[in-house]
Order: sequence, then C-alpha cells, then structure tokens
Amino acid sequence: MTATRIGMLLFPRMTQLDLTGPFEVFSRLPGADVLLLSKTLEPVVADTGLGLLPTATLRDCPPLDVICVPGGPGVNALMEDVEVLDWLRRQAEDARYISSVCSGSLVLGAAGLLRGRQATSHWGARDLLAAFGATPTAYRVVRDGNVFTGGGVTAGIDFALTMVAELAGSEAAHAIQLQIEYAPAPPFNAGTPETAPAHVVSAVRARGAAMRTEREAIVARISRDA
Repeated sequence: MTATRIGMLLFPRMTQLDLTGPFEVFSRLPGADVLLLSKTLEPVVADTGLGLLPTATLRDCPPLDVICVPGGPGVNALMEDVEVLDWLRRQAEDARYISSVCSGSLVLGAAGLLRGRQATSHWGARDLLAAFGATPTAYRVVRDGNVFTGGGVTAGIDFALTMVAELAGSEAAHAIQLQIEYAPAPPFNAGTPETAPAHVVSAVRARGAAMRTEREAIVARISRDA
C-alpha cells in the first residue's frame, strides 16, 4: 500500500497550533507520511517562540498527495516569497489536495490557487481572500473541489479530521477524534467576533491593527501586479 504523503509548510512567525493541531491528527492516520517542510533544515521559530524542526527541505521534497499551509504573522512575508510560491504552484499541479489553515489561505491566494474558489481563513483575514479571486466563506472548514481551507487556529483540528475522512473514510476520522478526545466544550462563548463581548473584539482588533495594515498593503500590491 502506497503511503499518503502529506507536506506541511514551516516558516518563521507561523502560528504553531495551525500546524501542530493538524499534525496531531495526520500523524495518527495509518499509512500517512507527514513531512514538515522548510527552505532549510534549521529550526523554525513560531510567533510565540516555539521551535519547530523541519524534516525535509522544499528542494528535496517529493511529490505530495496533500499540501498544507498554516497561517500566522509570518504569512505577510510569505505572500511575496517567490521561492515558496513557485514551489506551491509546482506541487499543486499533481497534488490530490491543496489545503490551508487560518491565514495560510492568503498564501494559497497569492500563489493563484484560489481563483474562483470558495475559501475561509481566520476571521481577521477572511475578507482579504476576495482580492485573490476567491469567495470568502465563514465556516470552520470549506471545501471547493480539491481545495480544503480551515478557519482560524483551532479550526485546524476540524479541518484535519475532515481531510482524514476524505482520505481514509469517516471511521478512521472517528477513531482519531476519539484517540485525541476531541470533544470541545469551551469555557466561554467568545470564539468569534459575533459571540465575544464587543469590548473584547475591539481590544483584539487593536492588538492586531499593525499586522492587518501591513497585510492589506501586501495583498493590494500582489493583486495589483497579478
């Protein structure tokens, strides 16, 4: 039986849970070969300081069945990283599935892989997908053809379980969900701007304002030059 080869992209200032949530799920899929990919084999430092160790370089990466791009503040630089964007386009030509978690969908958009597709992202970035010819869609997991996108951060687990069901059937996904005891019951109903208190939403938006302004400028520049 041929292994299902899943490649997950690492980059500086990524949000580690965008990667480690799906990685936890994918690594439990029987027959899966999960590669952590970066330009070099040097450790990659996430936005919260956690070090992550690549297992293969982009140059040495074999053809992938599944491509997954996580998000985070480092997406801003990645959207204009020619080496990474070219690599994504090449891999996407033969991959069974192209996917992202959180603001990683902006990178797929910058690579031209979301034109005419429905897609989602973190609530703070979802509207920017329209500049890449995508239709922003406010769900935890969105599928359009062979493109799967997950919402913000924790939605990566939902996304990965959905992918497992696609790759190996719902029973395999159920078994992994049970193994990791994924039965979310959050202590507060503040997980979206629609349910969080207004003053909390305002404070979170203010904290991310500089990154959002930078991101808007990059998206405008990319879409203008496309």
